[in-house]
Amino acid sequence: MCGIIGVTGIADAARVAYLGLYSLQHRGQESSGIVAVDGEGAARSHRGMGLVSDVFDEHVFSELPGDVAIGHSRYSTAGTSVLANAQPMLARYREGPLALAHNGNLTNAVQLRSDLVTKGSIFQSSSDSEVLVHLIARSEAREPEDQLLDALERVEGAYSLVITVGRTLYAIVDPRGFRPLVLGRLGHGWVVASETCALDIAGATLVRELEPGDFVRIHGEDLDDLPKLPAKPHRRCVFELVYFSRPDSTVFHRSVDAVRRALGRELAREQPAPGADCVFSVPDSSNAMALGFSEESGIKLEHALIRNHYVGRTFIHPAQAGRMAKVKIKFNPVREVLEGKKVVVVDDSIVRGTTSKALVQLIRQAGAAEVHFRVASPPITGPCYYGIDTPTKSELIASNHDVAGIRDHLGVDSLGYLSLDGMLRAAGGDPADFCHACFSGAYPTQIPEDDLAGARHAAPLLTTAV
Repeated sequence: MCGIIGVTGIADAARVAYLGLYSLQHRGQESSGIVAVDGEGAARSHRGMGLVSDVFDEHVFSELPGDVAIGHSRYSTAGTSVLANAQPMLARYREGPLALAHNGNLTNAVQLRSDLVTKGSIFQSSSDSEVLVHLIARSEAREPEDQLLDALERVEGAYSLVITVGRTLYAIVDPRGFRPLVLGRLGHGWVVASETCALDIAGATLVRELEPGDFVRIHGEDLDDLPKLPAKPHRRCVFELVYFSRPDSTVFHRSVDAVRRALGRELAREQPAPGADCVFSVPDSSNAMALGFSEESGIKLEHALIRNHYVGRTFIHPAQAGRMAKVKIKFNPVREVLEGKKVVVVDDSIVRGTTSKALVQLIRQAGAAEVHFRVASPPITGPCYYGIDTPTKSELIASNHDVAGIRDHLGVDSLGYLSLDGMLRAAGGDPADFCHACFSGAYPTQIPEDDLAGARHAAPLLTTAV
């Protein structure tokens, strides 16, 4: 999962891209980068490891002039944590410098890459995003728009893209619409970003959300809606609403906060906890879910876990490298709230179960008499192939244990998950529009034999780095 932004027609576009990336930091903390294009069409890139605030400063901005820019923040995946996996990519191209930032994952990238290598392509990385660049460069079409279409006709999977060719900005969403992308207006210019919170911080006004298959070209003040990509059944990622997106964003035409409150209310109806003294969240993504649970159940809402927001990169001594040590660095219980109480803990999901188990131990050590764990999504039984770095199936606790087994593993008095139907009801709209493959196993594309998720974001050819 990554955050992307495109800016055009705005002086000091790199600074606006920086602000947007700052608000999209939750979508990726491993690395970030910006490519800026000046009035002469010259493109300059800067990428670095770490948080956005670590990578950019006044000196960097002075070397990124121009009124066109795209930016990217990378979500930490199973791939190596090195600069080569940072974006945006930047390549020399016959139509001018080509820069590309990608959120998603191409499920047929392994096959395409093998074919391209056989035909003589030389790759600089192991990224599926670089496959797109090679496909664009090999197109025999005359116009850049047709070259992009040629490339996209060959790829499968999830892609929300911001691309610059020379001084022209393109924004594209795959036909199934797995990942969000929104369009905003700032003065006489335009901003495209993964979420509306990036428009808010930049001072841009939301114009619309890009729909599945949308293909937009922006040059200066002019915006053109190009013919949509060939239609496919919509499959919006429901986990964007459950976990990834910021609660102050509007995603897939839905308030993320409102959906999460609805998830909590559905959870309280399906998995009540009669006799409990209080309910609280595992902050921060499940805050609204716990609020909804409290509203529906009448159980008092408390703040019983305090999250440390200043953890950053944590280096733990090898002797402390257990999961409990990591949890204690991130969370601390409020003993006065927990001691002697029957408590309901609300979380958005359980993946491996190791963090949840350590949290339960922490809560019991703080004196809780009973711990009832409630999860505002169904059991995760399969990996995601569309841009979320979930573990392999064997590492997912729900793929190897039933609910009773997970309850025993966590050491809780009771465990309840929200049903798939309940989750989709809370999400609203047509349930068929969502991808829920990690919960249901109903994958909308062919599952790849080899997953490139560990190296999905590659190095540009021209860059400066910190």
